[in-house]
Amino acid sequence: MTSTPFQRGTAAGATPTGTPASVVILAAGMGSRLGRSLPKPLTPLSDGRTIMGQQFDNIHHAFGTAVPVSIVVGYKLEHIIEAFPSATFVYNEQYDQTNTSKSLLRALQASGQGGVLWMNGDVVFDPRILDRTADLIAKDVSFVTVNTAKVSDEEVKYTTSAEGYIDQLSKTVKGGLGEAVGINYVSAADKPALIRQLARVDAQDYFERGIELAIEQDRLLVEPMDISELYAVEVDFAEDLERANLFV
Repeated sequence: MTSTPFQRGTAAGATPTGTPASVVILAAGMGSRLGRSLPKPLTPLSDGRTIMGQQFDNIHHAFGTAVPVSIVVGYKLEHIIEAFPSATFVYNEQYDQTNTSKSLLRALQASGQGGVLWMNGDVVFDPRILDRTADLIAKDVSFVTVNTAKVSDEEVKYTTSAEGYIDQLSKTVKGGLGEAVGINYVSAADKPALIRQLARVDAQDYFERGIELAIEQDRLLVEPMDISELYAVEVDFAEDLERANLFV
């Protein structure tokens, strides 16, 4: 199976309405910690939708049904393709040997012109989060969605610079200000640098390492978009799923 190109956005960069040129969902991984037979994004929620079904509903609520959505697939990909036939697909054939850095790399390389909004395929989140992204997307400003919640070793944490931009971004950050919740945007201008850095990082790195290097070496300015009063739950374990189900 080869990568399927994105449908191209109508213009280079975001539209005036704050709709991204394309949306990417990273869904190639095995999600073994949740202990289910199907890909984790197809896990049912208490309201009858799947995790990815909720994501699609949120995307369509914020941006309409015409926005191009591409899913990076790998593990048991046929189930995701069958569930979301209107999407386009990018295949990470090394899904069992690589992490999100290489899945995002494939997606960005396959994207057309314009900025890209992407999310991890296991995040259950408040639809108002995407509504809130519109202003930054309209300005074509790169951002990472964050909160100021108490964090543990498992979460991706962040710090900011004196100017208020993202500085450090990883699970090993000391003195993190909160969690990066896995919904992010790279502008059209910043995308080539991020692609370059994602190609350089280790196969087992998370995509956040590519962002860190682009900030450090290419002087990317990445805004933290605070969504602390809205819910966003990354579902890794059964207790995460229980918590997500309290919100939907």
